[in-house]
Amino acid sequence: MANKSNMLLQRLSKEGLIHPPSWLPLNTHYLTIMGSVAYGCSSDTSDCDVYGFCIPKLEDLFPHLKGEIPDFGRQKQSFSQWEEHHVDDEKYKKQYDFTVFSIVRYFTLLMENNPNIVDSIFTPTNCVMHCTAVGNTVRENRRIFLHKGCFPKFKGYAFSQLHKMTIKNPEVGSKRYEDIQKHGYDVKFAYHIIRLLDEAEQILTLGDLDLQRNREQLKSVRRGEWTEQDIRDYFSDKEKQLEKIYAESKLPWGPDEEKIKTLLLQCLEHHFGSLDKAIVIPERYENALRQIAEICRQLNIN
Repeated sequence: MANKSNMLLQRLSKEGLIHPPSWLPLNTHYLTIMGSVAYGCSSDTSDCDVYGFCIPKLEDLFPHLKGEIPDFGRQKQSFSQWEEHHVDDEKYKKQYDFTVFSIVRYFTLLMENNPNIVDSIFTPTNCVMHCTAVGNTVRENRRIFLHKGCFPKFKGYAFSQLHKMTIKNPEVGSKRYEDIQKHGYDVKFAYHIIRLLDEAEQILTLGDLDLQRNREQLKSVRRGEWTEQDIRDYFSDKEKQLEKIYAESKLPWGPDEEKIKTLLLQCLEHHFGSLDKAIVIPERYENALRQIAEICRQLNIN
């Protein structure tokens, strides 16, 4: 089991401010601050959008251990994620939005190059609130999740932000209402457009991601120094550039599932110990037989 407790989730749960499954606080391996703080556009951490992953019970990960047969009869709901929003921590003057995934769901979203989840594993170290040895292992190997599939995903998210940028029906008196009144568009959606396209370029050209590389440009957008037409022109020009970069990128077309599965099993074994009772791993036994054969060979030589 994880030997490093998550004090934040434990405290908030004990105080009745959050209501996760009882096992979750002690089995959460990674939590990180997202949003403008992670992108280097704000130093205000009073409102924290927090993402992370946990490792559920063994029988949730391997349902056959509780007698289930896939596709037969009624399947019990397995844990996928826990969310809780607008959590007011008055003691420390903070408000939290929590999203904690099962490690399997988290890996799946990373493999799909979901922009929010990819960002969460590339946050700067000062944004990481909690990280066990398992969390460190995933962060150290985070580049193996990146592939060319990032481009349609990130471009699609950027296009949706472009659409939302000028929807003219915000709540009167809201920050968004004030932005649209002042600039003619929502600067928050606008800066996400620029950010997402820059991240796609980094991944395709470098196979890596620095969330704060473009922070000065993003700050200028948030200050309203760009016109709406500037944003639209940038999107159009960058989309054309990225099409060429995408075609020339040396990244694989899709995820290396075997390599990622090996990493997942490594994380699960660190948490649970041996998985012999849960899953057969052929490579392990083949390696053991090769080691035995090598020992016998050496004994015969000697």
